[in-house]
Amino acid sequence: MTRHHRLPPPVVVITSLLLSLLTAALTLLLRAGAQGSGFLAGYAGVWAVFAAAAVALWRVPRRYVVPLVLAGTVAVTATGLVAAPRTSTDSYRYAWDGRVQASGFSPYDHAPADPALAGLRDDWLFPRGADCARDGAGLAPLGDGRCTRINRPAVHTIYPPVAEGWFVVVHALSPEGVRHKGLQVGAAVLALAVTGLLLGVLGRRGEPRQAALWAWCPAVPVEAVDNAHVDVLAVLLSVGALALVARRRHVTGGVVLGLAVAAKLLPVVLLPGALSGVRRPRTVVAVTLPAAATVALTYLPYVLLSDRSVLGYLSGYAREEGYDDAGAGGRYALLRLVLPDTWALPAAMLGLAGVSVAVWWRGDPERPWRGALSTTGAAFLLLTPGYSWYALLLIALVALDGRWEWLGVALAGAVAYLVGPVVGTEGVTAAYGAAGGVVCAMGWARRWRGARSAGTWRDLTARTRATGEADT
Repeated sequence: MTRHHRLPPPVVVITSLLLSLLTAALTLLLRAGAQGSGFLAGYAGVWAVFAAAAVALWRVPRRYVVPLVLAGTVAVTATGLVAAPRTSTDSYRYAWDGRVQASGFSPYDHAPADPALAGLRDDWLFPRGADCARDGAGLAPLGDGRCTRINRPAVHTIYPPVAEGWFVVVHALSPEGVRHKGLQVGAAVLALAVTGLLLGVLGRRGEPRQAALWAWCPAVPVEAVDNAHVDVLAVLLSVGALALVARRRHVTGGVVLGLAVAAKLLPVVLLPGALSGVRRPRTVVAVTLPAAATVALTYLPYVLLSDRSVLGYLSGYAREEGYDDAGAGGRYALLRLVLPDTWALPAAMLGLAGVSVAVWWRGDPERPWRGALSTTGAAFLLLTPGYSWYALLLIALVALDGRWEWLGVALAGAVAYLVGPVVGTEGVTAAYGAAGGVVCAMGWARRWRGARSAGTWRDLTARTRATGEADT
């Protein structure tokens, strides 16, 4: 008796082909030598393919969804391993901090240019002589015949303690001479773990398709894997924290949220979302106290072992990026359209406080990521950051909540980072303004559809009740 196998529906084949195209396009983008506007043009192209694949997935029958998401996330994530870091040098600092800690020094006590650690320098992170000229102008000279791949070599590290712990763990597990690959492979594992966690959370809610908004997003292989940004560790911890809070495991969720903050300070904006709809003081304390205690405890060993401040160059970084003044470098770009420059910072803080209170008071405790997306997205639109990898957290929250329109904010960050010096403040403002406009338009459309559906339901209920009374 011949056994017949049913072929997959055409939409499954189409989605698979789009995923193949996305993987090939990402590989070509990362292997090519394009910079700045050239890289941005290719990046926009792979985002278009990603959007087409995500739309196609929404028509795929349920039983094919999880296998497609998993196969796609492995293929897309792997593309981040095909080249050395392309658009950021941050991972070189990570490698150095891991090496410094493994040698028994606090990463907060010495800048990379400090002669006290000259014995730890090698020819990869600290090329010498002709290699400095050959490898490009991006290398910073040190004055001893060497240069370095590490950016800002004269300043101390700014990374929090959980991030520093990650750097030393990767250093300890990486084979000799692996260079950037150890951090990239570690970041790929974290990115895949985020996908798995998203599928677990969303699968229980019957929404596994949304996981593709993270799993297939081009920002993941580019920023999380190729550039190996530690933000992906904070994303994994943040998603875990919100998932725990949603299941009313408030203390454990608070601890994991504290770990996320101690990995990359940005997740502190998730706290109002984690407290969505929580009115009982006991529950508020059950989340906030463990989170604060965890941050303090992770810093404590470094405080005890360091001779200098464990905040490192954090305050200098804030000044350099324009977060503590009138918005130098494109910060507060949207606010500065309508307000004097000196009002931008207080207005941003006031706006973020207002959104946070609204999320805390009116949020859905069963879906804390909805409020977390609102506060995080508002922070991006109010502060208009110039670094595209910050948006990795936003992308994961989009996958949890499903409001895809916020992905435009991630693209605006890429514009600000890749071509900000070329397009100037006006270009950054236009990019974030367009992203904010899409968010507002979609928010209005969702409310209108919701109100219309509610009105239809009320009319139907009224007609049913009237019919019943007439029959009586």
